[in-house]
Amino acid sequence: MDSDVIFVVGVVITVLSIPAIVSAFSDSRSPRVSAIVVLIGALMIGYAVNTKPGAYNFETLPDVFVSVVGKIIN
Repeated sequence: MDSDVIFVVGVVITVLSIPAIVSAFSDSRSPRVSAIVVLIGALMIGYAVNTKPGAYNFETLPDVFVSVVGKIIN
């Protein structure tokens, strides 16, 4: 798997778990599964950044997302 794909999937997983964390806190539950999902997403992001150091910053994020979506569509 390409490190760009791993990075994008990690970001998407992490961002999508934030509503689950907020929901768990608002219902006075502990966010166990959400915390594990955030950990998995952070590990995926960390692996991608470690594989390609210096390749990911705020200016290149849109390009990375577009290239991954382009790979999936084609």
